[in-house]
This record gives sequence, structure tokens and C-alpha cells, in this order.
Amino acid sequence: MNPRLTLAATVIALHLGAAHAQDPHAHTPAADTRAILPLTPDERAVLLDEMHRFLDGVQKITAALGREDMPAVVAAARGVGQKMAHEVPPALRAKLPMEFRQLGASVHGDFDQIALDAESLKDVSYSLSQLSATLQKCVSCHTMYQIQGPALNARH
Repeated sequence: MNPRLTLAATVIALHLGAAHAQDPHAHTPAADTRAILPLTPDERAVLLDEMHRFLDGVQKITAALGREDMPAVVAAARGVGQKMAHEVPPALRAKLPMEFRQLGASVHGDFDQIALDAESLKDVSYSLSQLSATLQKCVSCHTMYQIQGPALNARH
């Protein structure tokens, strides 16, 4: 590892540790104000599985981009595109807020577009930029919503 990066990381860690020691509440998270999606355990498992598959797809895409393997980018992106969206049971889809469904559909569509553009343009930088914009939608969704099981919902 680069000695400068190691030194910088050490300095930052010491600074953060000192700041926390001075004010132990400095990093206390604010109250969670995200909207709760009240789901059954099975529905929660379906949604969490979909998010895990998104994350797996993102990992495969970034690994392929690092190798400049555009056919692998295409395959990974298509795997989490609109075809995956059709695997969500209609009853669960109907239970989710419209904004959540629209954001999810948009993310699936983005992955299809990443696949199309990776296949035709073969531009690593462009695909990486598209992936970054798509991940921003994931961040936005996780900022707005939380998924809890019934036992956790009872507390709210």
C-alpha cells in the first residue's frame, strides 16, 4: 500500500477518534424519519432479495468495467433490468407506494439502458457514469424508505 495513503488514513482515523472522544454524541444519528414499508416476512424477503440482486449486479458490472469486458457488463446489466422486475409478485407490487414502484421501475430501466449502451458504445467511462446515476436512485430510495418486519413495525 502507498505509505502516503497509509499515513493519511491513520491521521484521519486519529482525528475522528479524537473528535468522538471530545463529543461522544457528535456522530449520533438523527431519528429515522424514513417511511416504513409494512410488509409481511415473505414480502420483506422478496424485496430484500431484489435489492441483493441489484447489489450483486452492480458488483459484476463494476468488475467487468474494470476489465473493460463490455459483453460481461451487458450480461450483468440485463440480468437486473426489466426482466427481473416482472419477478415481483403483483400483490406485493400493488402494496408498495407509487413513488417506490416508479423509482424501482426506473432503476430496472436504467440497467437495460446500461446494457444497450455498453453493447453499442463500448465506452467504459460512459457506462460507469450511467451506473453512478443509477446508484444515486438507490441512495435516494434508501433515504426515503425503510423495510421492517412485523415485529419491528409493532414498535412504531
